[in-house]
Amino acid sequence: MDHIIIGDISNFIFMNDVPKKSDIIFIPGTSKSAITEKAARLYRLGYAKYVLPSGMYSSKNGKFASDKIDNPKYEGDYKTEFEFCKNILIKNGVPESAVICEDRATNSMENAEFSARIIKDLEIEIKTAILCCQSFHARRAFMSYSRHFPNTKIFVVPTDTQDITKYNWFLHEKSYRIVMSELTKCGKYFMDQEKEI
Repeated sequence: MDHIIIGDISNFIFMNDVPKKSDIIFIPGTSKSAITEKAARLYRLGYAKYVLPSGMYSSKNGKFASDKIDNPKYEGDYKTEFEFCKNILIKNGVPESAVICEDRATNSMENAEFSARIIKDLEIEIKTAILCCQSFHARRAFMSYSRHFPNTKIFVVPTDTQDITKYNWFLHEKSYRIVMSELTKCGKYFMDQEKEI
């Protein structure tokens, strides 16, 4: 693939902002501990008052992917992605009172949609937010949360996972397929939104 095209895809998919003090930290459902650890670190540094991990489990799996937990110290019998993330947050210094529960979402768009419903029900004003996610998932996560939080400034603060980075994804077949799949899904999201206008 042409290096210019690789650069364009990399810049589009791998969003990465400098974190700024915000009203909340969002975590789309994940079994990758480093993402939630980063969210906990940002909370401890005073970047936000609340953390909202979202997720039941992937609709593809039909259950929480315990076999994909990447850190032995967080192994356990979790029913949801939310439960897994909450455990990591608390173990990393986030008080339970700061963790908002969303445990029904089964995909990225639902992560954002159901989180927005909960924030509305709790009557919390969200003007700014930090979004912690996998690096290769950054654009799609941003699109999802931007759709359901249209008046919120979102700072994407991702974490490299699965040995996939902005600088190496095109070097291996597995990571190439993952990133190109993300590109396809982003296009589908735009098309689906267009149909609703």
